[in-house]
Amino acid sequence: MPPSRSPFQFDNSYADDLPDFYVEGKPMEVKSPQLLQFNHALAKDLGLNVENLSEQELAEIFSGQKLLNGSRPIAQAYAGHQFGGFSPQLGDGRGLLLGEAIDERGTSWDIALKGSGATTFSRGGDGKAAVGAVLREYLIGEAMHHLGIPSTRALAAVATGEQVYRERPLPGAIFTRVAASHIRVGTFQFFAARQQSDQVRLLADYTIERHEPQLIGKEDRYLLLLKAVAEKQAKLIADWMLVGFIHGVMNTDNMAISGETIDYGPCAFMEAFDPSAVFSSIDAQGRYAYKNQAPIGQWNLTRFAETLLPIIDEEDPERAIPKVEAILNDFVNQYEKLWLSGAQAKLGLEDIASDVDVDKQLIEDWLNLLEKNAVDYTLGWRRLADAAEGNAEPLLALFPIKIGVGQWLARWQQRVEQQSASATAAKMRAVIPIYIPRNHLVEEALEAATLESNLKPFQKLLAVLQNPFEERAGLAEYAQPAPQKFTAEYQTFCGT
Repeated sequence: MPPSRSPFQFDNSYADDLPDFYVEGKPMEVKSPQLLQFNHALAKDLGLNVENLSEQELAEIFSGQKLLNGSRPIAQAYAGHQFGGFSPQLGDGRGLLLGEAIDERGTSWDIALKGSGATTFSRGGDGKAAVGAVLREYLIGEAMHHLGIPSTRALAAVATGEQVYRERPLPGAIFTRVAASHIRVGTFQFFAARQQSDQVRLLADYTIERHEPQLIGKEDRYLLLLKAVAEKQAKLIADWMLVGFIHGVMNTDNMAISGETIDYGPCAFMEAFDPSAVFSSIDAQGRYAYKNQAPIGQWNLTRFAETLLPIIDEEDPERAIPKVEAILNDFVNQYEKLWLSGAQAKLGLEDIASDVDVDKQLIEDWLNLLEKNAVDYTLGWRRLADAAEGNAEPLLALFPIKIGVGQWLARWQQRVEQQSASATAAKMRAVIPIYIPRNHLVEEALEAATLESNLKPFQKLLAVLQNPFEERAGLAEYAQPAPQKFTAEYQTFCGT
């Protein structure tokens, strides 16, 4: 059988159903596309028939040099609040949606290029991406997926064979991202800012059909859409907080309506527990610090709600405000409930205390101990599972000041004393990762790929992160935090 030149047929529901929501584009031509990494497992899940394609053919397809049947590359329009300031027009400045793949379950998935050249929305930029930024998004997105956190996924990374110019010349690359959709809060804001309620309604109906089909035809479907999105965001941000992930750029154009984590620019995983932790070079005021992520989530949802008010109640939008406010206020309750249940699972608690405040206090005191001692957030939780089996030494070794630790352990052990020690430890290890994308290892992998064209550190790290919960021999370095000097000086950047 000859190699297939069309591994799948694109659907284009976004382009077909929302004709004023994008501009058509064309991927830039590149010198010599070379495949850096391809996600064969994801391709199989999506039903993409790529087994018979060579690496060169994959590189040409996923750098946009060969457009497959049905592909209609478009740059999507959106607006957004960036660090609190509103920009009425942003849009895909270096991305193109190629179309949608439909898997065997009938689910649509966006297939989009990132770094494929300038578009109408580039705002003076070149629309390109460097190898480091592309591989960062590949690595962190896949790590999040394997941690069980909703995320956009990486399908391919392709080197362009050309330089991109930032502070210095860097090798260029193009990323292929898979998402349930790329609809953002900012997509709604684009048309709401122009007082185009008919377009907002059109987008809301499309969003409901694609993401919340159970709401189709319901009279209060737009209010229920807000509720559904708020619930997904509460779960997503609780997931982030439980693993110590800091998104770093929670602008409204980076909040996906689908509830997926999107856009891995100045992101990082916290090591020493510090609720005020910020790693983004552009977040000088700490707006998107670790502790602020849930409040910012609510703030972003409020901006989303504002776009929906004119269609929730066409005759009198202000009449809908109390209903909208109830949903926004309930976001806090939803988030706190989800975070608490996640933290209880990490503590190995099988029976929920009749007095929830008992568990809340236990968790709060634990976090205070972690903060006071600057204990690594991931290892602190993970070594607690060892203590559940009676081996507290690895945990105690993490605490330079042990005052109060023994007392807290006694309270916790009393809380779980009726449970099987081995079963409790196993359940804890099933939800507490041992391997996260350690910031220094991420940077080492990206530097090797950028400066030496050496992908081995990246590929090894990626392989480790694909199984984050099982501690394995020979991988101790992947579980260790960065040297203190590295963390003290560490900053992340947008990569644009």
